[in-house]
Amino acid sequence: MPDNAVEPINVDKPLFDITTFVGRFKYYAWMTDPRTVLLPSERLLQAKEMVQRYRAGEQPNDLNPKEVQYNMKLYSSAFHPDSGELQNFCGRMSFQVPGGMLITGGMLAFYRTVPAVMLWQFLNQSFNAIVNYTNRNANSPTSVTQLGFAYVSATTSALVAGIGLKNYWSRKASPLFQRFVPFAAVAAANCVNIPLMRQNEIIQGIEVKNSDGEIVGHSRLAAVKGISEVVISRITMAAPGMLVLPLIMERLEKFPSYQRIKWINAPFQTLIVGCFLSFMVPTACALFPQECSLKTSTMRIIEPELYTELERNTSGNVPKRVYFNKGL
Repeated sequence: MPDNAVEPINVDKPLFDITTFVGRFKYYAWMTDPRTVLLPSERLLQAKEMVQRYRAGEQPNDLNPKEVQYNMKLYSSAFHPDSGELQNFCGRMSFQVPGGMLITGGMLAFYRTVPAVMLWQFLNQSFNAIVNYTNRNANSPTSVTQLGFAYVSATTSALVAGIGLKNYWSRKASPLFQRFVPFAAVAAANCVNIPLMRQNEIIQGIEVKNSDGEIVGHSRLAAVKGISEVVISRITMAAPGMLVLPLIMERLEKFPSYQRIKWINAPFQTLIVGCFLSFMVPTACALFPQECSLKTSTMRIIEPELYTELERNTSGNVPKRVYFNKGL
């Protein structure tokens, strides 16, 4: 290579050390930048084209390293890592801050009446359904019937949890505890919404790969592990804003000066939730590696039939670990 030549950039290699929590936090803070949602599809497709050209060994001379990294950022934020398809903008993780702050702010501000609880839980579960479908493992297709059942079940569970807890706590608990009803409903619904939205992965198993990236079989256990980690991440993402903000509002609303400007209640809570989510979205995504691993010895005990498939596909040379994309 000539002295003045620029070393080619590996667009498939993360710019951060994603083997550590701090590295993953930096990566997701970079990748979930809400500003990328504002860009038109044409610009995002240009970023994908550039990434594909680099993968093919072409290195355009008119792009400097910073421009290449920016195109990598757009590609990572908008295209599915399995299928390479352009994601619905509402379902991208880069839309979690603006979308989540509007809906969560509404849930926290309008929790006092049953119709308000029903409306905001319905909107939240509709949003969650889009996010869960968009960030699923794309190698496990889900039918329209399964999607509909998952959506209805998750929405129903959120409404039952929200209305049930509200009616119970309105009689048994202080007004402060009623402020936590939205979080309880969100946590319960996440435990239903995500597994049901991705039920095909649990039923049929997801593709698992060896350390070289070659598909060697399928595993239901890998799907359960990945989905469980996503559920924990999503609840963690919502927890600080939905648990700390009610305590702040309980004190703030006692001040006479605040009571005179009650119209600011919803905008203020929405803004504060946005501040929480700006930090919590990358934090929650970074809790677990997106490229998960699973011991094949555990597969042999829990799912022997799929382990047999693994043995057959590897001609008996079963790796100690297999790897898979857990989704987000």
